[in-house]
Amino acid sequence: MNGWSVLRGGLMACALMGLTAGQIQAQEKAPFRFGNGMPTSGTQALFGGDQVKAQQWAVDDINKAGGINGRKLQLVREDDRCDPTAAIGAVKKLVEQDQVFAIIGGGCSNATFAAKDTLEASKVPTLIFASVHDGITIPPAANIFSTATTSTIESQAQLAYAIEQGAKNIAIISMRDSWGRARYTPLMEAFKAKDIKPVADEELSPDANDATAQVLRLKAAGADAVLLLLYPKPAAVFIRDAQKLGFKPLSLGQTGIADPAAFEEQVGVPGATANFRTISQVRYTPEDPKMDKWRKLVEAKFPGDRLSVYNLFGIGSAEVLVEALQRAGKDLTREKVIDAFANLKDLKTEVY
Repeated sequence: MNGWSVLRGGLMACALMGLTAGQIQAQEKAPFRFGNGMPTSGTQALFGGDQVKAQQWAVDDINKAGGINGRKLQLVREDDRCDPTAAIGAVKKLVEQDQVFAIIGGGCSNATFAAKDTLEASKVPTLIFASVHDGITIPPAANIFSTATTSTIESQAQLAYAIEQGAKNIAIISMRDSWGRARYTPLMEAFKAKDIKPVADEELSPDANDATAQVLRLKAAGADAVLLLLYPKPAAVFIRDAQKLGFKPLSLGQTGIADPAAFEEQVGVPGATANFRTISQVRYTPEDPKMDKWRKLVEAKFPGDRLSVYNLFGIGSAEVLVEALQRAGKDLTREKVIDAFANLKDLKTEVY
């Protein structure tokens, strides 16, 4: 499977996976409807806008070719604004009012975690591809799957990498909302497991516009590595102010800062990100030559846009969906697709 057919196939899977054979016959002329609950407005729109654009392009492409067995696809979008209450409402609308066959989404951990019970109760096959809160997949729900890492894995990896790079005085700067705490708790457990303590532990709010005080305290503590449990905006403020104040530790982000190129633009200070590293769920950066075909497709459809890491999340997730669809067989039911997801193992995709 190659090229755009991967994403098209993934969207077909999303549209089909909730139907029994009887439902397909009964609704022969109705469009396949699948739901997307992602943030497409507000400060966190970055986490959802790219996926929605790519999915709509695929829907248009498939429909121009006649749809699936003569039936068109319909993408039903709900903007959860990266807000827990809005996310619950979005899932309820998609399931109860729009009656979608499947859901693909999960751009923000806070929102996705809040909606987990609603998703589980719906029994609609759901694939999460960006949210990493441990509580989304632990304990597991029969109909919810994820191609993302977990916050525990990421926190452990941050600390391990800092130590591997020779850091002796490791500090933390974090948000203290649900998103931040989901990472902070396992990070502190990782410190304890290695019998070390952070030399400083600072807080920075999601809407912070200044990190001068935090930078000065971290600098005074002699931190040579800082673990960032921050969204891109406060992380950019921290990196920018650290550069301004001559503080240049190794700074390590998580997948909340998944796109290094976009983050560098957000920081906006030449050289400020020289010592910044971040965890990625994908094998390549958008600038890698191996991603040329995807970059050209995005640029052709959306002039002025560039391929992003979030596009790559969607590509990898689509490949997983296609594999589950193939294993489920032609007579698709929710149960068969869920079983296929549950038994996937060692699957190699183009980007993961």
